[in-house]
Amino acid sequence: MSADNEHSENGDVGAREESGSEGAVATSTDRLVDLYREMAQIRAFEEACNRGFRQGKIGGYLHVYIGQEAVATGFLQAYKEGDKVITAYRDHAHALLLGTDPKAVMAELYGKGTGMVKGKGGSMHLFDVERGLMGGYGIVAGHIPLGVGFAYAQRYQETDHITQLYLGDGSMSNGAFHEAANLAGLWGKDGMCPCLFIIENNKYGMGTSVERTTAMTDLAAKFDAYGIEHEKVDGMDVEAVIECAERVTEQVRETGKPYAVEALTYRTVSHGAADFMEKYRTKEEVNEWRQRDPIGLLEKRLLENDALDEEKIDEIKNEAKELIAEVVKFADESEQPDLDELYTDVYTGADEYMGKE
Repeated sequence: MSADNEHSENGDVGAREESGSEGAVATSTDRLVDLYREMAQIRAFEEACNRGFRQGKIGGYLHVYIGQEAVATGFLQAYKEGDKVITAYRDHAHALLLGTDPKAVMAELYGKGTGMVKGKGGSMHLFDVERGLMGGYGIVAGHIPLGVGFAYAQRYQETDHITQLYLGDGSMSNGAFHEAANLAGLWGKDGMCPCLFIIENNKYGMGTSVERTTAMTDLAAKFDAYGIEHEKVDGMDVEAVIECAERVTEQVRETGKPYAVEALTYRTVSHGAADFMEKYRTKEEVNEWRQRDPIGLLEKRLLENDALDEEKIDEIKNEAKELIAEVVKFADESEQPDLDELYTDVYTGADEYMGKE
């Protein structure tokens, strides 16, 4: 991630090293350092977002990805050009990892004309079709049928592309999820739905725990009802996520059949930027999960392997802060959208409705 949008191809996972078990691979040390840098930049970006919201510079609403970075970082290592990615409203990290200019992402959150969708979408509605991001969506579960439809279209068009469909634990009680999963399983029987469902189970749908939402708390197992294979992964361990992502992505790409992964993760910040009270969970619970912070876990591993030292870690964190300071400055100083933008990129017929010729 760079302020000038100079990114490596996310489809290139970097060099691999054979591990002890046959057929398994481990991410190279150099690539893990790169991933650590990317995750540190995402964290700095999200922390800046929280500050911007509380300063009144980010309108609408805001959901950040702090604590969950390993999930999107790991799965998007298996992204290939031509694939599609669709997610809910906690979507900043996905855009950044796919290579969208962080300046454009922050400007979008600030509602500026230099934003990735010209300031019209804000935090919950980021789009970058050129890089495969088919949107963040503010309606819980509303994007799930769209993702399944994208996957069907990809196989209908006889490509080997897949759709990564990210969804939260809270969305799985919505009818849209069950209808879409049923179609995915049905179409998948004929190899016509290469959809990878990625459940980002952070334990809470807003302030309601999984245990208070569903009698069946094994969320991955819900896919059994629709004939869709599934598994779980430790969503706090980026290496575990990468291993899972590469393996199941290859399977989905080859077979055209859907697959589901429940990534067990945790947001160590509030549900949204205005959710200050957090009466639904204890400070002790949050602190316990912070011991498994995905960036902290990777940092410890790199230190133990002598891939990084404390000085280099401080350097990476300072570079991330400097980068994001530039990003925030760009967003803050950017111009508001032109009023004419109210009439562009909207549904056909809007001009007549608004009385504009």
